[in-house]
Amino acid sequence: MKFLPVAFFLSAALSSAEEPDSRARGERIFQQTCIVCHQATGQGAPPVFPPLAGSDWIKANRERAIRALCEGLGGAIRVNGAEYNNQMPVQPLDDPGVADVLTFVFSSWGNAEKAVTPAEVAKVRKTSKFPTYEKLVRAHAFAPLPAAPKGMKVREVVQLTDFATRLAGPDRDGSVYVLGQNGTVWKLDVTNNLLAPLAQPPDPGVTALGLTLAPDGHLWMTTNCGRVSAGPYKLNETVIWRSNVPARDGVVNMNPWFTHRYPYGVGPFNHGISHLAFGPDGMLYVSSGSRTDGGEPGNAKDIFKGGEVETTACIWRLDPKNTKPEIEVYAHGLRNAFGFAWDSSGNLFSVVNGPDINAPEEMEFIERGKHYGFPFQFSNWPLEPRPYPHTPVPPAGLKFAVPVKNLGPAAGGKKDGLWTFDPHSSPAGMTWCGEDFPEPLRNGFLVTRFGNLLGESRTGIAEDVGFDLLSVHPLREADGSWSARTESIFSKLGRPIDVLRTGKDRVLILEYTRTSSFKDGLGWLPGRILELSTEK
Repeated sequence: MKFLPVAFFLSAALSSAEEPDSRARGERIFQQTCIVCHQATGQGAPPVFPPLAGSDWIKANRERAIRALCEGLGGAIRVNGAEYNNQMPVQPLDDPGVADVLTFVFSSWGNAEKAVTPAEVAKVRKTSKFPTYEKLVRAHAFAPLPAAPKGMKVREVVQLTDFATRLAGPDRDGSVYVLGQNGTVWKLDVTNNLLAPLAQPPDPGVTALGLTLAPDGHLWMTTNCGRVSAGPYKLNETVIWRSNVPARDGVVNMNPWFTHRYPYGVGPFNHGISHLAFGPDGMLYVSSGSRTDGGEPGNAKDIFKGGEVETTACIWRLDPKNTKPEIEVYAHGLRNAFGFAWDSSGNLFSVVNGPDINAPEEMEFIERGKHYGFPFQFSNWPLEPRPYPHTPVPPAGLKFAVPVKNLGPAAGGKKDGLWTFDPHSSPAGMTWCGEDFPEPLRNGFLVTRFGNLLGESRTGIAEDVGFDLLSVHPLREADGSWSARTESIFSKLGRPIDVLRTGKDRVLILEYTRTSSFKDGLGWLPGRILELSTEK
């Protein structure tokens, strides 16, 4: 996935006077809403996201900069001599919020523009696509429930007030646990549609992307946090946390169990550690995403330029019983395996997000010790010509496992040579539905697709891809490789990021946001949890 599974945008609550002045409030909003694309130093991520530091475009386009936050910005612009042609969604901030964050940007990283006032924002907003903040809020209302697949029904369980990234459970009493991107954990009573806080964020400034419920009832969680090291490079501090007591016992504390640091990523591509789960062998498996898009060195002074390291772009295996665990790299060459799960036979599969270049996203049959190509090979593309000028040459003798081939009829299977899913569709969470699940989903995976993040001008793909739930049935071929029958069974979802089976005939789907299309140009507000079940 050009997966930036951290928050892009925050509600107008951030513009409240929790800080003493406009610039301080604006810095807080920037850290929550803008840092993923434009980076903490304002350098952006060329050629996708433009720099804000020393920006000649900001200096020459004050009113347009305000309008960009009020209605979005699309089309080609030139910043500091380079062209950028992506889409920035509208920001769901009120007039003081827009004024605060722009005041911070206009006075940071070499910019010296005068402060922006709420009155100035209100004047520009009146001429925009959403002439009032109230109309902008109405445009971000929750959409009606999408049509359920044949033979199934859908209901809204709960609307979220913050962005969430994972579901875990169910526990013995049927409870499900919901992970907020800042490390908050909620307990969800699915029967009564009640959501209550269970654990507070364990460390300020973290991004939490993985949550699982252990067989003994303890919760385990993964977080990432950019830290400045004592050496020359910024580091990503990854932490695996474990609850002090079983989750069903009540309020819990998340305590650090394992910490590992590696050089922070290039541009927006520090995927960090995300999904974690206990395998049939009782070991803990953890996805560690790439720190590059495709092996590029980057150009920031404090960023390591050596590409991937041993513990990135891979799946770890650790012994949960060990008080001083060590990382075993179970499989290499996985750019961002945001979801993985086992089938009824104990076979491990993962869905993997591809690079900005238009390579297919992948589903992989994961075997210990295998290499799955990244950053040397994308999907089943040939090694030559190299996808990027900076694509590294693989070491002599290194062999790559091929992805699962999609036989269709959906998610890219109708297109010749496409293994496995449409480019930029961003497969995310996945769950297995075994023998006890109703047809036609029995003995297959359900996979959410978060949806594309890059516009047509960047990809040449005219339609929105993703925003749906796939039913994927793996098939073992005579030569030992895998293919899959794939159908899109539930579409027009609000960037679905995870799916969890909670019973013999039902699953929960976590929508990250409310927008179900890239083209609508809307910013992001927290989503909801839906339940999909069979009709009786």
